Amino acid sequence: MNLFTPAEYTENYIKAGKSKAEMPLLRMFLLAVLAGFFIAMGGAVTNTAAHTISNVGLARVVSGLLFPFGLAMVVLTGAELFTGNTLMVMPALSRQITAKGLLRNWGVVYLGNAAGAILTAAGCAFSGQLNYSGGQLAVFSMKLAAGKCAMPFGNAVILGVFCNLLVTTGVLLALSAKDVTGRVVGAYLPVAFFVICGFEHCVANLFYIPVGLFAKTVPQYAVLAAGAGVDLSALTWGNFLLKNLLPVTVGNLIGGVGMGCLFWRCHGSKQS
Repeated sequence: MNLFTPAEYTENYIKAGKSKAEMPLLRMFLLAVLAGFFIAMGGAVTNTAAHTISNVGLARVVSGLLFPFGLAMVVLTGAELFTGNTLMVMPALSRQITAKGLLRNWGVVYLGNAAGAILTAAGCAFSGQLNYSGGQLAVFSMKLAAGKCAMPFGNAVILGVFCNLLVTTGVLLALSAKDVTGRVVGAYLPVAFFVICGFEHCVANLFYIPVGLFAKTVPQYAVLAAGAGVDLSALTWGNFLLKNLLPVTVGNLIGGVGMGCLFWRCHGSKQS
């Protein structure tokens, strides 16, 4: 077979998690910045591809076809992604890593992901990349970001849970394959599901919302948004941090840790 069994790839992740926890801080941070960039590129390409598609279902499908390559690049390059690393609860439960090592990884990787995604957002907003369709890409990006900032807290948590149940499934399925094609396909399908459904991913939102916030400060984009009747009142850094990033991160943690506990209980070597 060209596949690992669930028990085998669960054990493989437990061993890999030990290496993740013991990684030098600078290397961990740089690999996290790289992952933040890859996920942000997934956001940039979906915004660019979907911004003129009026049919919502078609726009979601197009986005779902494109965004998952971001996670595939993370998996194949060994970059460090916070949402995927919530699975490190498995080596913690197996006592291969300490709680301190787990939290150290999560904290450093989250900051690195944020740096990579926000820098990419700034590059897109201030380089003219949003000028497509006479600046309508910028308007689309601001409208999308404002909608995310206006989402009720509880909704954001639940959508975050669903998202990371699928992302961590994608990580595990990628580990089930022994070749590049299998790893990409394994990562691809669950992430396509979450994008099409509109679930919430904290690292992706570290691109989607800052790119809108940065675009809002560009006078020509702000004028276009006003002319299109787009309400940007909810698009603030405070709403981003407290009404979206916080609940989505909590939801992603619940979903990812929950999936990790489930796989550890069902497929860990010491489980019956």
